[in-house]
Amino acid sequence: MRGTINYLVILLSLFSSSVFSQNKIETLPFKESINYCKSVAVFGGSVSVIPASNSAKNMWKEYLGMTITDYGVPGAGFSSLQGKSLQQQVNEAGIFDIYILWASTNDYTNHREVGSYTDYTEFDGYDKNKLTTQAGGINYCIKKIYEINPHAVIYFFTSSKAFTDRGGYDPFYENGMNQYVQMQKKICELHGIPVLDQFSLGGYNIYNKQLYYHDAIHMNTMGYKKLGELQVSFLAFL
Repeated sequence: MRGTINYLVILLSLFSSSVFSQNKIETLPFKESINYCKSVAVFGGSVSVIPASNSAKNMWKEYLGMTITDYGVPGAGFSSLQGKSLQQQVNEAGIFDIYILWASTNDYTNHREVGSYTDYTEFDGYDKNKLTTQAGGINYCIKKIYEINPHAVIYFFTSSKAFTDRGGYDPFYENGMNQYVQMQKKICELHGIPVLDQFSLGGYNIYNKQLYYHDAIHMNTMGYKKLGELQVSFLAFL
């Protein structure tokens, strides 16, 4: 909890001082970040790889000097049943400094089982039958990344809001997207992996979605720029 509070304090101070305005950016010590000039692999669905997402990732390059390799595939989820899953994407990865698991909305919109935080862990003997759940897929990806690179730094971006139905954006709606997001965070807490809660902190809602989304799920360039500011703050000051 203390780490979360400190992170939010940093975020508030950054945005209150117009951190991303042209006249302020040069005064910030981005080069002192532990993540400056690191190589990054990104895994996810379409939200992590569509052309508009470059307006966010270009900010990682500009402010943090990162080199980025995209493995994301449209339609992918963590469940082994969901497209070219993140499990398959991670299997193809090489050695990078940082690995980002960028959760899509696909497990939710395609009704894949959420699962339990113990799916495909030491607690169930790495039961491969659990790889069909979102939880099992996340645990698989984390385990596999550490097998590829024991020194890996892993960060997790949660699913953002979707406006396909009420459950996609209402955090209190029964069996909605937030159920998937909470499981994402729970697993990351188990493994000590820092999480950017894009569902809660992204700032998107039914009143401004027309500015930031070009359809019910995918953000436009302006939406990704808004998200990119949040991601840079998260990646720069961990």
